[in-house]
Amino acid sequence: MSRPPTFTPPPCARAYRLGTARGAFAVLDARPGEGAAVKGTALLLPGYTGSKEDFIAMLQPLADAGYRTVAVDGRGQYETDGSEDEETYAQGELARDVLAQAEAVADGGRPVHLLGHSLGGQIARAAVLLDAAPFASLTLMSSGPAEVVPAQQQKIKLLSDALRVMDMAQVWDAMRALDPPEEADDPRSNREDLRQRWLRHHPAQLVATGRQLTVEPDRVGELAAVRPRLPLHVVSGERDDTWPVPLLDAMAGRLGAHRTVIGGAEHSPNTDRPLETAQAVAAFWDERGRTRPAPAQERD
Repeated sequence: MSRPPTFTPPPCARAYRLGTARGAFAVLDARPGEGAAVKGTALLLPGYTGSKEDFIAMLQPLADAGYRTVAVDGRGQYETDGSEDEETYAQGELARDVLAQAEAVADGGRPVHLLGHSLGGQIARAAVLLDAAPFASLTLMSSGPAEVVPAQQQKIKLLSDALRVMDMAQVWDAMRALDPPEEADDPRSNREDLRQRWLRHHPAQLVATGRQLTVEPDRVGELAAVRPRLPLHVVSGERDDTWPVPLLDAMAGRLGAHRTVIGGAEHSPNTDRPLETAQAVAAFWDERGRTRPAPAQERD
């Protein structure tokens, strides 16, 4: 589970509900300072069990770099409404939500930079494969080519089984009881804001999207066919227990994507090393604002 340092937005950001053709979505909308040039707009999608706050420490650096950045809670995540019908969280439905969000935040119809973390990356990929036209680039952050590793599949199955017989508060307590000793005594794992976020997730959303993570097919070939029109970026930490880093390296090679590895970070570079991650993402967007298409694979 990701642990953003705070749930309080920086001064550059405003929290509100973004109206779209597919309903309203809770967002944090961060903008460059008054009078500053805006280079572009970016839409950020969080991962499984996460929320828009997972990008909160990146918002000010991205605003300072000249980008309007909109981090969103997807359908049934944290502060965005959802239903208890698992079918409403099918990947295709979530991808269409992203297309609607991109349309709603686009400035004068200009293409939007799209970034997805983990599960959010696979939803972002699905959106691009439906329609790449609304997007200026795609960044996949700690998001692999297909299903998660077997150990993570087992964790997701255990969580899904628990969600079918326990309420969210009971599941939270059970998860904390299973924490290793070093995490159980870590105040960062026992914060009330993290607990409140968990309680507001819709169980059906967690079950449905968890299932997606365990069965996602390899769609790298499909995405590679889009690459000549859409610059691609693969970002990860130097360690990852959900998709191993060599697998992410290989995916970037297959895509001909720009590749960034954030030192000192693991599965969530957006919370582990937010400043370095924001700088790498903004540099990619800057370069793609000057030249298209993206260059062959690079490793920062």
